Amino acid sequence: MKPLRFLGVFYFCFMKWIGSRISFEDTPKSTTVIIIPENNVFINILMGSWLGMWFCVGFYVVWSLFALKLTEQESVFLYVFMVFWLYYAFRISKSYFWRLFGKELIKVNEDAFYIKKSFLKYGKSVPHYFGNIKDFKFEIPEVWSMQSAWESSPWISGGERLSFEYFGKVKQFGRKLNKKEAQLLFNLLNSKIKQFRKK
Repeated sequence: MKPLRFLGVFYFCFMKWIGSRISFEDTPKSTTVIIIPENNVFINILMGSWLGMWFCVGFYVVWSLFALKLTEQESVFLYVFMVFWLYYAFRISKSYFWRLFGKELIKVNEDAFYIKKSFLKYGKSVPHYFGNIKDFKFEIPEVWSMQSAWESSPWISGGERLSFEYFGKVKQFGRKLNKKEAQLLFNLLNSKIKQFRKK
């Protein structure tokens, strides 16, 4: 099997797993983690169908603006609607295609803590140096809270569970992990940060 290459590390099919979404390779010189999105075929089909319908609506509105004789009030209404349409087309498309093609990649070695949010083969790996990493933690919203309901929605692409402070800014990763996954990933990365920070 051809290995997947990430930041110079070959990632083989016999990696270790934390739950069904987190895989990692642990070597003496580095630890590499891949977090894949939730995979629910029914939700993916539902979102794809909704997006298809939404784009059809948008195309029809654009056609109406240029092909039909509209009053000034009707034109203003359709232009306002198109602003609304574009916002949701962008947000939902982003969430949908992330579910299909996105993944988070983390690497910890003697040099730094790297985070890469990858879409297909695109994305920038950003190094974070240990001396400037502070308050590394994970947080899970209360089960019945508004935040939990909002972040659990497949239409929302956020919901990062792990974070740390870096030069006064909060860096987040681990989208939509459950409590067990977040805890195990935190334990793994925290131990590796301490291990490589000493070297």
